[in-house]
Amino acid sequence: MNKFITKLIKEEKITLIDPSEEIAESYHQKSRNSLKAAEILITQDLLEEATSMTYYSMYNKATALLYLVGIKCENHTGTIILLKEIFEIDNKEIKDAKKERIDKQYYTEFKISKEQVEQQIETTKEFTDQLNYFIENLTEEQKKQYKERLEEYF
Repeated sequence: MNKFITKLIKEEKITLIDPSEEIAESYHQKSRNSLKAAEILITQDLLEEATSMTYYSMYNKATALLYLVGIKCENHTGTIILLKEIFEIDNKEIKDAKKERIDKQYYTEFKISKEQVEQQIETTKEFTDQLNYFIENLTEEQKKQYKERLEEYF
């Protein structure tokens, strides 16, 4: 069991809730809007900002999945870990995107090129498409099973 997930549960940063398609859909929309913002920002050479938006597109898509199953997580790292621990989804791209966002948003010694951001946008599209496919193919029984996996931490 992941100790960080256990810690977040104790702190009530991860809770079990009733699944919500409505909230999930709002996070799907946030994900689409963040990706659209990244595409607009890159055309204006706002590369750091575009980098942040690619991460938020991925993060919001992951959050949509959690709400669809009935999991609320108020911690970005927790959400990323849950993808791997509960859903067995490769979380490398979103972990890398989070690191890039932090580096570009908070530190000045990093250089960034338009080509790097263009690649990040493509990676974001692939990641969110994969999550969309996963979400679209979830059965009600699978949703229950994923939630039960997290219940084992409680």
